[in-house]
Amino acid sequence: MIRQFELVDMVKAYDPDIDEARLNRAYVFSMKAHGLQKRASGDPYFSHPLEVAGILTEMQLDCDTIVTALLHDTIEDTVATYEQIEELFGTDIAKMVDGVTKLSELEYTSETSKQAENFRKFLLAMSNDIRVLLVKLADRLHNMRTLHYIKNPEKRARISRETLDIYAPLAERIGMQELMNELEDLAFPHVYPEAHESIMKRLDYLYANTENIRDEVITELEKIFAKNFIDAEVIGRRKQPYSIWKKITYRNVSLENQADLFAFRVIVDDVGDCYKALGVIHQVWQAVPGLLKDYISMPKPNGYQSIHTVVIGPQRKRIEVQIRSTEMDIIAEKGVAAHWRYKNDASPKDGVHYRWLRDLLEILEHAADPEEFLEHTKIAMYQNQVFCFTPKGELINLPSGSTVVDFAYAVHTIIGETCVGGKVNGEPVQLKRILSNGDQVEILTSKAQKPHKSWENFVVTGKAKAAIRRYTRQQQKQEYIRLGEEILKHSFEQENREYTIKSINDAANKLTLDGGASTVFEKVGSGEISDRKVLEIIFPRLKDKKEIKKASSIILDTKRTHKGGDNQLPIKGLTPGLPVHISKCCHPLPGDRIVGIVSEGKGIMVHTIDCEALDVYTEAPEAWLDLSWHPKDEDSEIFIGRADMTIKHVPGALASVLSIIAQDDGNVSNIKFSERSADIFRIELDLEVRDAKHLTDIISALRASKFVNTIERAFT
Repeated sequence: MIRQFELVDMVKAYDPDIDEARLNRAYVFSMKAHGLQKRASGDPYFSHPLEVAGILTEMQLDCDTIVTALLHDTIEDTVATYEQIEELFGTDIAKMVDGVTKLSELEYTSETSKQAENFRKFLLAMSNDIRVLLVKLADRLHNMRTLHYIKNPEKRARISRETLDIYAPLAERIGMQELMNELEDLAFPHVYPEAHESIMKRLDYLYANTENIRDEVITELEKIFAKNFIDAEVIGRRKQPYSIWKKITYRNVSLENQADLFAFRVIVDDVGDCYKALGVIHQVWQAVPGLLKDYISMPKPNGYQSIHTVVIGPQRKRIEVQIRSTEMDIIAEKGVAAHWRYKNDASPKDGVHYRWLRDLLEILEHAADPEEFLEHTKIAMYQNQVFCFTPKGELINLPSGSTVVDFAYAVHTIIGETCVGGKVNGEPVQLKRILSNGDQVEILTSKAQKPHKSWENFVVTGKAKAAIRRYTRQQQKQEYIRLGEEILKHSFEQENREYTIKSINDAANKLTLDGGASTVFEKVGSGEISDRKVLEIIFPRLKDKKEIKKASSIILDTKRTHKGGDNQLPIKGLTPGLPVHISKCCHPLPGDRIVGIVSEGKGIMVHTIDCEALDVYTEAPEAWLDLSWHPKDEDSEIFIGRADMTIKHVPGALASVLSIIAQDDGNVSNIKFSERSADIFRIELDLEVRDAKHLTDIISALRASKFVNTIERAFT
């Protein structure tokens, strides 16, 4: 375990002006706070924050970051509080420690929900100070290095999966290639144990038979550069097992055909020597067409710069060579931490200047729930990239498979929402056109355009998917609000009550709904709350009225006669003493041929004679009852009938449908939107009717409407 003076000396070695007193205070505070706590390995728990601090000193990070590393688990795992940290170490450090701290005190419906909420909090913290991410990555790295001490294999697999899904891609996004590789290779055997074992065995065999090639390539390159007076260092090392497995899995490249089982790196003094080295390599060895990538003139979003080329080298083997300057090499391995040392305009406290991080924040704003946010975040971080240009030459990086719509949303959300077409390299293309590296893309927009739900089927970026879903939810919400208001106005009219917004706001207060009347309209329109319930909340005396009874909720006392019995269904042939329920699978109505099924523990279920649910009772004739409807009373009961319909997606269509239903003395008790497009939408209506003929009359009237495309009675 690193001792106190050793840690101070490690930091002073690269930063002589550190606040030594603060660093010592953090060391002692953390050691006392963790006290006798132990890790799964049996080591004192304090060894963990100390090792995390040690990892960050290797990156030569500032004193505040090292202090945060020492304190990062104190709020979560000890009695220490945010206020204590703030008082002793300042607001900046307290905020960073809080950013790394998980939301352990909250309850979640699932492990995924917990993971997503923790990530939302973490994302907001690192957007204010990117050092929060560096501490979290160092924390995860040490946990992965000691993961084998955890006995539960399922827990090891879950932690490793989270590492591959979130933390390794985050390390890649800030250019920390070395840390990303280690995280991936530590997680690989726990998530894919069989694949890991298979690949390691095969790699051991291949390396044993190709080790001489590495030495030959290095020797040959050194001779080439010496002959051309290029001062260069040549390094050859084995590629990481997980990166090789990804190529096998996602690119269908066999292990034997991979050009980069060894990574050959050429490190020169400056940019000019990079291109000079490329030229002499291509003079000696034949270049493989299409595999030259110039990340110097077109850097990756994380700041990575290098030239990659694949050539036919010694023994006619394909080899990959990466050429970069000394500065580029340090930044490629250490990422954002090294970037601050070379770029005067870079600040560790400024996280939102990273475009990808701004996109994640926008996804966070648009997501409906934590799980959706986490899904889109993984999409945003996970895929290989293509590089495209705006007409003005601005570089836009996108995941592989991205379309014109993805490009439009990457430029700006408003551009995405109003795009009607695009031009790729000057040629008009469809919105779903997949883009390639180097494409110049021009987006055509129209103020009249709105996002289509169908776009979600072909876009691939998390930002585009989140924005389209947000717009769709908003449109659906407005549709529900309009529909709910129409339903409530009609219900007030039926009861001869005065309709006012004030009364609806009162109902919202009594239902403890935020948003007032519009929230009540939305919930009535979506079927979450019935219009009847709203009326009874506003006018409590309506609860005493007996005119309207929903048959599906009535349980019968069959010992009483039907005449004059309020709790009776008008059905002949019932078995005395058994509860009776109208089946919700076929919604039988007076006038339909019906049968009863005696079901143990449920009583009698009433079905239409042709209900598909009866098939399971074919071999149980003893369960069947022959039933029929009584002649209707003057004050007949209300039953639920269902209709399946498609109507035109135009203003006034829903209002017209509701008006026709009302004119025929029907009432909508529930509505469900099952399909929606630019031209039509499909809905399922539950209607309060007297009998089958009443439902048929309403359907006939709706069929004649210019707004209704199709309508049929539904039996499911």
